[in-house]
Amino acid sequence: QVQLVESGGGMVQPGGSLTLSCTFSGSIFGVYRMGWHRQAPGKQREVVATITGGGSTNYADSVKGRFTISRDNAKNTMYLQMNSLKPEDTAVYYCNAFVTMEHDYWGQGTQVTVSS
Repeated sequence: QVQLVESGGGMVQPGGSLTLSCTFSGSIFGVYRMGWHRQAPGKQREVVATITGGGSTNYADSVKGRFTISRDNAKNTMYLQMNSLKPEDTAVYYCNAFVTMEHDYWGQGTQVTVSS
């Protein structure tokens, strides 16, 4: 059974930076498309960024140029480097691992709060 554990959330001032990590276990990390999603209070969950096993990336328009997704297949870990954070980036951030509809897994989430 795949398990995902996020870490690195917290509170930061506008313009600051945070790095989220997601540790994967229970299957072959490299075959999964990994992603970060977020959900703000009162809003639907939205995709932030995704990365394939080969390293191809996609970003939401709202984070392009500020966030960088990466993965280390040797360490079974995915990262999200977040720079120039804005109050509207405040949300619970979730790690996702996807290969098929039957193999679509989520972490428990980590809170990111951007506030002065």
